Amino acid sequence: MRFALLTTVVAIGAIACGKKADENQTQMAPPAAPPSAMAPAGPVVEVKMTGNGTTRAAYEPATLTIAPGTTVRFINVSGGPHNIAFWSDSIPAGGAAVLNAGMTNTIDNLSGGFLTQANETYDVSFANAPTGTYKGYCTPHLTLGMKIAITVR
Repeated sequence: MRFALLTTVVAIGAIACGKKADENQTQMAPPAAPPSAMAPAGPVVEVKMTGNGTTRAAYEPATLTIAPGTTVRFINVSGGPHNIAFWSDSIPAGGAAVLNAGMTNTIDNLSGGFLTQANETYDVSFANAPTGTYKGYCTPHLTLGMKIAITVR
């Protein structure tokens, strides 16, 4: 009998404590959409990221020419995870700062996050980009030759 009474008192106390905590909690607004979800200001050029996951991986197209202000949208089509990273020593002077500003949710300097789901996208803005060639690669698939050259003219 004492055990049952003690168990009941503890249970009622736990419920009462739980209600106090709930009463003191404040409602927070949902987080804002990530910057990558914002609409690009200029034209958008799409690059598909493809592969079979083990022996073949590619950007399609592997070379492209764009105007300054263009956003390049990388789309994981197959064979992921994929990402886009740029070699800092192979881009025009001043280009590193522009790319860092134009890449959201980076995992490292000049390296975008991984796309793991089909049709997932990652945008790189070339707003105010100096003219020249920007050479990039997919970190997980560099050994498979997944490279890209983007020329800004």
